[in-house]
Amino acid sequence: MLNNELKKEAIEKLEQAVNEHEKTSKNFQNNAIKLHNIRAYSVDIIQKVEAYINTLANTPKEFEKSFEQVLLNVKSFKVLSEISYDEKEMLKLAGGGTAAGVAAGVATAAFAPTAAMAIATTFGTASTGAAISTLSGAAATNAALAWLGGGTIVAGGGGMAGGSAFLALAGPIGWGIGAASLAAGGFFISKKNKKTAIKVDEERVEIVKSIRVLQATSIKINNLKSLTQSLANNLEQDLILFISNTKHVKSFTEFSEDERNKLRAIINNTESLSKLFMKEVGQ
Repeated sequence: MLNNELKKEAIEKLEQAVNEHEKTSKNFQNNAIKLHNIRAYSVDIIQKVEAYINTLANTPKEFEKSFEQVLLNVKSFKVLSEISYDEKEMLKLAGGGTAAGVAAGVATAAFAPTAAMAIATTFGTASTGAAISTLSGAAATNAALAWLGGGTIVAGGGGMAGGSAFLALAGPIGWGIGAASLAAGGFFISKKNKKTAIKVDEERVEIVKSIRVLQATSIKINNLKSLTQSLANNLEQDLILFISNTKHVKSFTEFSEDERNKLRAIINNTESLSKLFMKEVGQ
């Protein structure tokens, strides 16, 4: 009887942990989407800077070199944002035969397309986007989906299944613990009470660990979001003010020395903003 109460209490605690994990995972996804939206906004600002520079004659070679790197960074971000999301294809390509990859693939396929792409760009813009951006068409899509599901990445490596934060997102369902069966106690119904209580508590500990990983990574995401937002806002304001003050100038050689320095600062800040696209979170 005592062991029966022990089992019942353990299962209740596990259910609570599963519910907390679900809430934490949702919050994590929302933060990733916010970061993705800020980055998309930043792309628009960068394109405005590029468009303005293209209207000027006699721009220095250093601008051209800076924008080569800027556009590469932007492309690496956009390639993961713009792939076609296909849940069935995700499940088909995920895993590459590894248990972790399959779990990650199942978890990813459960995300809404917006969340899936946000998480893709949060976790892997730097290495993955650069590798996939060398491909095109179906090859690029398949490579991105395989990586997003935890499969093999084009340039080598273990896909997203290698990241602890992403594995944490797989959650109880990805690990084979269904919330519905927990609520009914069906998952453990045939086990002896004491042994069941121990097993349940072990599962709960693993879920709590994942909750902590997601919470810590959310903080990193929010910090990066704030930094990106600040730099993007300042860059847009500087560009608007500069254009307003020099709207009749059509050639770089016509700018004063002070204006040239301000424009160089805008270019430098554009490059700095684009580098934030390459910053990975949670690895």
